[in-house]
Amino acid sequence: QYPTREIAKFAQKIGYPVILKASSGGGGRGIRVVERQEDLIEAFDACKREAMAFFKNDDVFMEKYVVNPRHIEFQILADNYGNVIHLLERDCSIQRRHQKLIEIAPSPLISEDLRRRMGATAVAAAKAAGYTNAGTVEFLLDENNNFYFMEMNTRIQVEHGVTEEITGYDLIGRQIRIAQGEILDLTQHDIHAQGFAIEARINAEDVANDFVPNPGKITTYYPALGPFVRVDSCIYKDYVIPPFYDSMVAKLIVRASSYNLAVNKLARALDEFTIKGVKTTIPFLINICNDKDFRRGYFDTSYIENKIDELMPTPQSKPEDDMVSVIVAALSARYGA
Repeated sequence: QYPTREIAKFAQKIGYPVILKASSGGGGRGIRVVERQEDLIEAFDACKREAMAFFKNDDVFMEKYVVNPRHIEFQILADNYGNVIHLLERDCSIQRRHQKLIEIAPSPLISEDLRRRMGATAVAAAKAAGYTNAGTVEFLLDENNNFYFMEMNTRIQVEHGVTEEITGYDLIGRQIRIAQGEILDLTQHDIHAQGFAIEARINAEDVANDFVPNPGKITTYYPALGPFVRVDSCIYKDYVIPPFYDSMVAKLIVRASSYNLAVNKLARALDEFTIKGVKTTIPFLINICNDKDFRRGYFDTSYIENKIDELMPTPQSKPEDDMVSVIVAALSARYGA
């Protein structure tokens, strides 16, 4: 048990608000934001309990909480011989309860100079740690374009597909080749963005019921198709989504020559993507695509929280209700009721 006096002293030193995180955490679990000193110890104890429950490790660390930042992460490849490069950045600011919903590569509002400086810092961090293979260095970017190291994910991430789409490099293949001892045959000058790619995570969740998971049997499944449209998923018609795991059932990834065209393509693909039998986040994601701030690239990690009411989809009527309406309309037309 870490002395509470030391915790309070450190929080006072870096200044409120602070954020507590489970050292073994992920997926938004084991995180508490503390605004005031009087809430610190209670939040610390709660964070440790949640960390133990989810990760069997109650180690917790504290850092300065950057208010409403953008979440920017750089994909790293490093071989066993000291060669390290980054494959540009992903903007993962569209998230709910610290869980990413949409990822974009490259970020639509980062200048080339800022990209160069952040990328160089990510590479330097990986070199300093002696890191090898694929990984991700994550930053928080404030409104003044000051960036702060957040964490490093020492693995392939869910959103690696958007980096593959804009760079043309297979990260899984590269990961295996590095693990086999191959020398990295790429330099930083080989990495260029080919347009913009956006990934939307499709979750089996009831959006109207606080995004509660909605497992069950898929009765209809038609994934989106078309040029530069990619679907990573394991589901199919009659597949039964179990209640024991994460609610994500598919990743929809699109690529286009500009950010605006990529958003248009994502909106079209989401509109065509059909999953029945369970409730999904597809209507919610469509509303994000149609939002003017998202289309302009004006968003940070508070985007969903601030816009949740206007992004909520309108309630859908049941098929039997639609049929009743059709019958009533037909009778009214026939008999003049």
